[in-house]
Amino acid sequence: KAMGLFYVLTILALLTGVVAVELMQPGSGMAIDPKTLDASVAAKFSSKAPQGFTEFVLHIIPGSFFGAFAEGEVLPVLLLSVLCGFGLTRIGRAGQVVGEAIDSFAQMLFAAFGFIMRLAPVGAFGAMAFTVGRYGIKSIGSLGLLMATFYLACGFFVVVVLGVLCRLHGFRLWQLLRYIREELLVVLGTSSSEPVLPRLLQKLERLGCKKGVVGLVLPTGYSFNLDGTAIYLTLASLFIAQACNIHLSPGQIAAMLGVMLLTSKGAAGVTGSGFVALVATLTVMPDLPVAGVALIVGIDRFMSEARALTSTMSNAVACVVVSIWEQACDRQVLAYELDQGYVHTEEVLESDDPLPAQARRC
Repeated sequence: KAMGLFYVLTILALLTGVVAVELMQPGSGMAIDPKTLDASVAAKFSSKAPQGFTEFVLHIIPGSFFGAFAEGEVLPVLLLSVLCGFGLTRIGRAGQVVGEAIDSFAQMLFAAFGFIMRLAPVGAFGAMAFTVGRYGIKSIGSLGLLMATFYLACGFFVVVVLGVLCRLHGFRLWQLLRYIREELLVVLGTSSSEPVLPRLLQKLERLGCKKGVVGLVLPTGYSFNLDGTAIYLTLASLFIAQACNIHLSPGQIAAMLGVMLLTSKGAAGVTGSGFVALVATLTVMPDLPVAGVALIVGIDRFMSEARALTSTMSNAVACVVVSIWEQACDRQVLAYELDQGYVHTEEVLESDDPLPAQARRC
């Protein structure tokens, strides 16, 4: 049920991005010749790009276990991660050592990436300077319109799609967002949803959702329900098409959305992962130049906050909704916490008692 909900939300997010970029047309008027883009970047990725759907599916299967990591492609790594995850689940306690080793290695990588990201502002400035120097000062207006379109699309998805989903299940989106506001502020500051996962698990359990459902749905959503990334992929891809005067037919757009249903999965809530997913998408879309990512690399950092926030909100809503479907959510506790929880949040999280006295009386 969770995976079904995740895919429905992802499809709606992709369609939201398509409608937004077609209405706002942020790339129109740039008239960039694809031949003027960095040919070395295009050659680097086009040599790896599979041709046709059959080759694309077969390309997901890596030649060897470590070959997938050595080639640096997202989908083969995602396939291996799913298979290894099922394997570790099957062997139970025997896989704990492997799981701890993977977790330690991941923490080391996050720390190393943290050092590198300190130089991100310098890189973003250089990328924007290159775009302005090559394509003129008017490109700043197009990039600004792209950012505005992206934020509007994310706002629409949260308010309309998630808001309606919450209403249909008897609770209000605004109350839930107010309840997790501290976590949303952390996501906004770090442009990553990873740091707030432990506290979100705690708070969703305090809302009356059973621990087993929360522990399954929320971490799964971190890899399979990245709606902010889905909106970003459609906006960025169609922006590149508009900027390069490339007309995509409805069939080509539908094929692109099908590819994005795969490439948007596994782009974990780490800063910059959405950009990696965009490159993975363009490598299998022969109609769009991979080198077009050079146009938006300078502003990617400014859109990563909205990607992370949208995905975090969507995962929190999905977790509550699936809990209600499974009758694993205490509706009285949910109503009380959403009405009064913003006052008791810190007190409740620090208490050993699952509910304050007022909630028990209620």
